[in-house]
Amino acid sequence: MWLINTKTLRLEQIVDPSSVDYAILSHTWGDDEVSFKDMKRLSKAKKKTGFVKIAKTCKLALKQDLRYAWIDTCCIDKTSSAELSEAINAMFVWYRTSAICFVWLDDLAPSSSAFKIMSHSKKFYDISQMASCKWFSRGWTLQELIAPANIRFYDASWNFRFTKENNVSTLATITTIDVDVLKMIKRLKDVLVAVKMSWAANRETTRPEDIAYCLLGIFDINMPMLYGEGEKAFYRLQENIVNLHSDTSIFAWLAPFRPPLPTQSFRGLFATSPQQFASSGHISRGVFAMRPDMGLENKGIRLNVDIYTIPRS
Repeated sequence: MWLINTKTLRLEQIVDPSSVDYAILSHTWGDDEVSFKDMKRLSKAKKKTGFVKIAKTCKLALKQDLRYAWIDTCCIDKTSSAELSEAINAMFVWYRTSAICFVWLDDLAPSSSAFKIMSHSKKFYDISQMASCKWFSRGWTLQELIAPANIRFYDASWNFRFTKENNVSTLATITTIDVDVLKMIKRLKDVLVAVKMSWAANRETTRPEDIAYCLLGIFDINMPMLYGEGEKAFYRLQENIVNLHSDTSIFAWLAPFRPPLPTQSFRGLFATSPQQFASSGHISRGVFAMRPDMGLENKGIRLNVDIYTIPRS
């Protein structure tokens, strides 16, 4: 794992990340970002617009007495497919084990009404103003909100606004993620697959494969990156989920109806994207529901489940 030394602003390779405390940045990518290669020549890196967020992150980390910081733009050698694949598979863990996560909302204006001081120094947050920040619409930032325990949010001018802990209800309302999940009271593995998929239903990624790759940590899945496979990545993700989780809610999705349909129209059991789980956020497991026997085989999916007759109304 490559980390930025917050004093020298140079990259250092740490073999065992668990041996050091580090800050981590969550943000949305912009133009003229600093790459791993750029960091080899700091004089060149400092001329780029994206270096500001590196400098600001390191400054905030130093205030927390942290020697290291991690930022995805410059701490991954993306010219190495092996390193990129390793980083994407490990990213959820890296965010979870960070000492602190700084979220930079670069489109939240300092004078925004999203933040107001009320009587007796109570803080009030305008949900519509907060929800309009693009950070809440990106695929990768989903795990970056869920994984870290300690998160501090900053506006476009790097003014501190709030923490995850003291604004958890607003964050839950915007993202539809259960408050207990954000508080780490409820474990991710105890949340139904369809519900977790619904959290990503309205999120976007630049590359089509990333809508699957950004969910790996949330489902505790490891799989190789194959950029160029398009929506097949999401199918592969679901195949891995079926093999790991005995949870039939993965089939609780709704495809858009676009008539006219051919006389015979067939498709598989898997959804084509998280968008098809948009209506699945309130699904729950029955009180007496048994975990089914299911798995992926050469010719399809093996299911051993109970069948119930629904009485006619």
